[in-house]
Amino acid sequence: MISFILKGILRDKSRSWLPIVVITIGVLLTVTMIGYINGAFRDMIDQNARFDTGHVKIMSRAYAKKQDQVPNDLALLEVTPLIQGLQKAHPTIDWVKRIKFGGLLDVEDDKGDSRTQGYAVGMAYDLLSPNSTESNRMKIEASLVSGKMLQQSGEAIIGYEFAERLQLKPGDTFTFFGNTMEGSMTFKTFTLAGTIRYGIVGMDKTAIIVDLLDAQNLLDMEDGAGEILGFQGDFYKDEEAASMTNQFNAQYENDKDEFAPEMIHLKAQNGLGELIDQAESMTGGFIFLFVLAMSIVLWNTGLLGGLRRYKEFGIRLALGEGKGRIYMTNIIEAVIIGLIGSVIGTVLGLGISYYMQEVGIDVSAYLQESSMIIPTTIRSRITPDLFYIGFIPGVLAMVFGTMLAGRGIYKRETAQLFKELEV
Repeated sequence: MISFILKGILRDKSRSWLPIVVITIGVLLTVTMIGYINGAFRDMIDQNARFDTGHVKIMSRAYAKKQDQVPNDLALLEVTPLIQGLQKAHPTIDWVKRIKFGGLLDVEDDKGDSRTQGYAVGMAYDLLSPNSTESNRMKIEASLVSGKMLQQSGEAIIGYEFAERLQLKPGDTFTFFGNTMEGSMTFKTFTLAGTIRYGIVGMDKTAIIVDLLDAQNLLDMEDGAGEILGFQGDFYKDEEAASMTNQFNAQYENDKDEFAPEMIHLKAQNGLGELIDQAESMTGGFIFLFVLAMSIVLWNTGLLGGLRRYKEFGIRLALGEGKGRIYMTNIIEAVIIGLIGSVIGTVLGLGISYYMQEVGIDVSAYLQESSMIIPTTIRSRITPDLFYIGFIPGVLAMVFGTMLAGRGIYKRETAQLFKELEV
């Protein structure tokens, strides 16, 4: 039967051409849009994880309450034993120390007078330790616009727009002015090793990156860190992170010290939980909308096809074929047409998604005034679900539309068949 139906689909182009085109377009849009949503949302989550939240983050309780203010006076101290314990309890997690700070960059002229100044947002990573993973994670070398990676203490990297505004080039020196964790004034002269372009507007305009040890000395934070971040690998695993968070916080449940450490997982930070849930709901919403829209179109297409095949159905009924069998063959035909259109649409959608994954869409012109951690190039991401998700609206819509249109078969009156056939 299937081979007979398939021959009918291939030989009678007027029967199958329009439905296949409709399904192909619908599946193409579904796959392309879901790939785009996956890429856009996951890029934002990945950027937030690398720069701010980690997959889990540990802070003092007091620091956590005011973390938007970066209160280094409430930072964790003596963090080495804490990290050693974490590495023993969770050996698969990569634990890193981070310090955020702010201050003023001052560039002197040839006479030693201040030539230009700018407010800087500082980030300290462990970049000079032999086994550090921070440079690769933060993609510093890959993002350098000029100069080189940090080679020794006393060097710094700043955003390329920041460097242009301050008229600095690699090899120049500048002085950082700020406050220690105790509140006293501190300053240090750095040599500019290189400039960086992260594609995050706020960082490109204000960022200064230094080694963790330089920041600890600058801020009087010996063996201290504002935050300890844990990374599970390339992808965030929410259930594992939430379980780890509950276990860790349970150890300090009875400790009333405001400087006791507290762990927070990614989904509980920066509204990322809502973002992840929104991405999932949007995916389901797109599928529902495309199924609904294509079903309506295919319903009308089926009605038109049914009118054109009115005599065919009459002949088959007159020859003794049951209405249920005719209806079922139409459903099988709809499944085959749906599969054909879904395959074509999925292939085309994956092609567009791959292009957008490799090239992306530059939205930097719309983020000139933004300070949020948002990538300026939005890319699609090809995930395993893209290979099958288009078949859901493609096949369901065709079958649903055919089921609605096929009700006319049961309205045929056998007594009228021969009179119709005589016409």
